[in-house]
Amino acid sequence: MAAHETNESGQGQEQGRGRDAEGGGVAHATRTHLSAAGLRTRGWTAGMVRQLLGEPDLLRVNPHFRAAPRIRLYCVERVEAAERSEEFRAVSAAAARRSAAARVAARRRRREVLARIAAEPIDVPRLAPQKLAALAVEHRDRRDGERAYEQLVPPPEGVVVLDRWKFDYLLHRLARYDKLLNGLYGGAGRVAAEELLRRRVYAAITEAYPLLAQECERRLSGGNSDAGASSM
Repeated sequence: MAAHETNESGQGQEQGRGRDAEGGGVAHATRTHLSAAGLRTRGWTAGMVRQLLGEPDLLRVNPHFRAAPRIRLYCVERVEAAERSEEFRAVSAAAARRSAAARVAARRRRREVLARIAAEPIDVPRLAPQKLAALAVEHRDRRDGERAYEQLVPPPEGVVVLDRWKFDYLLHRLARYDKLLNGLYGGAGRVAAEELLRRRVYAAITEAYPLLAQECERRLSGGNSDAGASSM
């Protein structure tokens, strides 16, 4: 079956015929036409669709978001005919090779990044207690747009809060280590690398400031820092 023309009148006619054939429902359309998502489940890539199928046979209004681009549908008969061709087998094999190579490269990048994080020295600034408290409060004020505090030492019930601010300030100072994650994008590899970096940074902070060990444990056990603090 040849691809249909994509001028506006042709698209309108195809939409009308599609609605008649589908009886107004989506379920029947899935038996006669395939969407881009349906093609992906059969092993088609976007490049393969452009190369082997070209323009869609039917355009449908998105039933969930009418303002969204119309859904591109391809006749099942035409898809199956393409899948029986030698060209499809050749293009599909090439796509599989590229995908396998990409997975190998991703695993290599993950190993390299994890090794880099494990080996990198974490240099925590060593500050006197009063200096760290002052910088932590200033950092909090800048972040929240609040006025500067006149006293640096909070009342007794605020000591734990000040420890959180100190930890946030030190994370801010150590944010440069985020560059160690360069080369990883999403997925389990990125999550594992972020967790390793977080634990290394937290351990370095605790080593430099033993009094912040409780705050470190709180965060590692799932406790959240104050809103707006570093996500590390």
